[in-house]
Amino acid sequence: MFAHLLGDGAELRPIEPWQAEEFLTHMDRARADVDEWIPFATRSTDLDSARATLQRYADMQAADTGRILGIWLDGTLVGGCMLFRFDAEAGNCEVGVWLEPAGQGRGLITRAVRHVLDWVFQVRGMSRAEWHTSPKNERSLAVAARLGFTREGVLREAYPYRGVRHDTVILSMLAREWPRG
Repeated sequence: MFAHLLGDGAELRPIEPWQAEEFLTHMDRARADVDEWIPFATRSTDLDSARATLQRYADMQAADTGRILGIWLDGTLVGGCMLFRFDAEAGNCEVGVWLEPAGQGRGLITRAVRHVLDWVFQVRGMSRAEWHTSPKNERSLAVAARLGFTREGVLREAYPYRGVRHDTVILSMLAREWPRG
């Protein structure tokens, strides 16, 4: 009903709690590739936890503090994009993404994030969008570079994953820098 066509048989649309079974099936396919980068991959391991993940984002959307969108390729959920730390009053948000192997190498994330950033800057009037990623996540860094994000720095040992502390690279895009702005 509410979809943005990304081309090549792909579309971007909201993922809602009633889609928990489809989301869980997708997470089961994607988990090995995205678990280290996307915290909800670890938490969404059964139908109840998948529904809880999607409900958290539905609650954030209702509170205007975030949202989650899926990327469907030929009718199959293969990844997505989320907004969190979404603060409309301050004009700041963070964009996150994930993609299972079946969707990789097609430019889906880049196209999806372009659409999301258009909405963030042009419709919602945000001033700043952040991109947080691991310095080891080369695909994520490549997408941020293609979109023109500016690297700001590294938060050393910023998050734990499987008992080890990991760094986070912070990149940003300002509304005045966004080419469609």
